Amino acid sequence: MNLPATIDGLEEAALPNERPLHLAIGMFDGVHRGHQSVIRHAIQSARADHGLAAVLTFWPHPSVLFRPEQAVLQIMPPELKKQVLRSLGIDLVIQQPFTPAFASIPADALVAHLKTHLPSLVSIYVGENWRFGQGRTGDVQLLAQLGQALGIRVNSAPRLQHQGEAISSTRIRNCLTEGDMTSANDLLGYTYFSEGTIQKGQQLGRTLGFPTLNLPWSPPLKPRFGVYAVRVTDPADSTDHARPVSGVANYGVRPTVESLSNTPAPLLEVFLLGDRCPWQTGDRIHVEWLDFIRPEQRFAGIDDLKAQIARDVETARHVLAANP
Repeated sequence: MNLPATIDGLEEAALPNERPLHLAIGMFDGVHRGHQSVIRHAIQSARADHGLAAVLTFWPHPSVLFRPEQAVLQIMPPELKKQVLRSLGIDLVIQQPFTPAFASIPADALVAHLKTHLPSLVSIYVGENWRFGQGRTGDVQLLAQLGQALGIRVNSAPRLQHQGEAISSTRIRNCLTEGDMTSANDLLGYTYFSEGTIQKGQQLGRTLGFPTLNLPWSPPLKPRFGVYAVRVTDPADSTDHARPVSGVANYGVRPTVESLSNTPAPLLEVFLLGDRCPWQTGDRIHVEWLDFIRPEQRFAGIDDLKAQIARDVETARHVLAANP
C-alpha cells in the first residue's frame, strides 16, 4: 500500500483496513528527545507487527484557539516538523487542524473518533502527561480505559530528564530565545536548523569581502538575534553537496544597514568559511545552528561592522574546530 507522507486531517485519512496501525499522538513541538522516545516505541511496535507507524499531530497549537493573545510560539514551522518526524522512520504523518469542532470532542469519545477514521488502529503511544478532549479532561488513565474497550493498546512514556530537569518544548524555547544553542541542541537530540531558498540580497557582504547566502527565516519562535557558528548542507544531500560547509551567520534585522523605522523581516545571512560555495540564489539549503557567538548590534559605521565580522569569522573557526 502506497501512502502519502502527510495527510491533512483525520477526515482525509481514508486508510484501507489492511495493516495494523500504531499511532503516536502529541503536539510534538520541536520533536525533542522526549517526543522521539514516544514515537520510536510506536515505530518498534509497527515493525514487529508488520504494520504502519504513524504520528497524529496538530496545527495550530491549542493556545491559538483558547488564548490567542498569549499563543504559544512554536519552535519550528509545520513543514519542518513533518520533515523531522519522517526522518525518524515514521510511515505517515497526520496533521490534524486544531479547530473548534475538533477541540469540542468529549474526552470519552476521542478514541472512538480515532477508530472511526483509522479502522486498523491497534495501539496508541503518548507521553505520560498527555491531556485530551474537551476541556483537556482526559488523561492517560482514561485513554487506557477507552482503548481497552475497543481492543486498542495504550502505552505512555515517562518524561525524559536532562541535567536533573524534564525535557520539554518550553525549556527549549527558553534556550533558543536566550541563544543557548548548546543546551537547545542537547534537548532536541539533533542540531536546530533552518531550511529554505536562497534569495538575492543587497550585495553589501560582497563589498565588505564577506559574501553571504541570504535565507529568509521567520519561524513562529524566533531564536535570539545575533551571530552563530553554523554548518550548511544541501537538503537533497546529493553527491556533490553531501559534505557540510562550515560558516558564520548573522540572524536578525541588520540594524547597521537597515532603517530602524521600517524594521525588515529577519534574515539569516551565512558567510561560508573556505573556498567552496556550491550554492547560489534560488538553491535550497539546510543550515544547522551550532553555537551562539554574540548578540546582533548596531555599529557606528561600515568599517566597524567589517572589523567585527572578521573577528566573528575567527571565533566561528575555533568553535567549529572544537565541534567536528
